[in-house]
Amino acid sequence: MAAKNTLTEPFKNGEHVIATQPLRGVPEGTKGTVKMSSGLSWLRYWVEFDGGPWIGSVSQAHLVRAKDWEEFKRRREEERLRPKEPEKTADTADADSGGGDAPATGAASRVPAHLLERSKQARARLGAS
Repeated sequence: MAAKNTLTEPFKNGEHVIATQPLRGVPEGTKGTVKMSSGLSWLRYWVEFDGGPWIGSVSQAHLVRAKDWEEFKRRREEERLRPKEPEKTADTADADSGGGDAPATGAASRVPAHLLERSKQARARLGAS
């Protein structure tokens, strides 16, 4: 059985969590307890934070389990330090695409390379290159 990813697993009532970003009157890193959850496709929580404030409709993206807090901070720092690709403007996007004549690559179109290759072979078989 595959191991659960506790960073994405929904929270249960009574679970101890930490705010991953500043919320209304609650600084980042504040501990709290999940009191209630709601939502089907977008999970939101009522959380009682240390110091007394209750906040409703807190997105799961703004919380992390207390036991996973150090791992979360480490991953966030790694992402911050990872070199970013330069943003593409309309001019560089046209230059990268080769004017439309060059075959698309998986990186440019976000389509897996094996599917692009399969389509290319099918077009060749049908003579519609």
